[in-house]
Amino acid sequence: MTEQLLLNQEPIKTADTMIDLQDVVKTYHGLGGSVTALKGINLRIASGEFLVITGKSGSGKTTLVNMITGLDRLTTGEIWVGGAPLHRFSSDKAAKWRGKMIGVVFQSFELLASLSVMRNVMLPMDFANRYSVREQEQRAMQLLEQVEIADHAHKLPTALSGGQQQRVAIARAMANDPAILVADEPTGSLDSSTASAVIDLFAALARQGRTIVLVTHDRDISKRGTRAITLADGLIVRDERLQEVPHA
Repeated sequence: MTEQLLLNQEPIKTADTMIDLQDVVKTYHGLGGSVTALKGINLRIASGEFLVITGKSGSGKTTLVNMITGLDRLTTGEIWVGGAPLHRFSSDKAAKWRGKMIGVVFQSFELLASLSVMRNVMLPMDFANRYSVREQEQRAMQLLEQVEIADHAHKLPTALSGGQQQRVAIARAMANDPAILVADEPTGSLDSSTASAVIDLFAALARQGRTIVLVTHDRDISKRGTRAITLADGLIVRDERLQEVPHA
């Protein structure tokens, strides 16, 4: 299958493997020498799975999600995401593919302070040249309603609480209807009650059929997914099934 066809394929909606990492190694080279952050990772994630990744600082968690999203390139191995051979993509192809296939949620929200909440959610659609302006507005409002923040659509992000801003960030991540949501420590700057509500939202999205990959250091949150893996020194040292994968 050509790269162009892979970029145009519809998101997988079945319980098939959505993400498949095969013998993935990532080594960083610097003036101080080489550091291998991932040491031969083999990992399959099913469509609709809510995978939680845990581990101490420096264990390789962020490097792993950067491999899955194509934000960083592997040293050796293969990465297949939604049937696409991500390891073969150029940086430009990976960026275009990521814009359609994956939504990313950050700990620090990364909202543009000068744009309204609605405009922040519309931004990925504009970058991907998807939908007319009217359709973008309608979709943004629908997404904001889904994350229960529509009443704040015309406010600036700075007028919202941290939990509200993270809900906006999740809506923005879903703007182009990605099959996968990846979140790196999305509750790290939130209080426990607000963090729990945000995790409830991710769990609801998984029940709707999206594949969720979430990095956390919080033990309680690590129990909320359908599956949890633990990294240590660039290796998966624990892989635990917590509950069955829901089917939409």
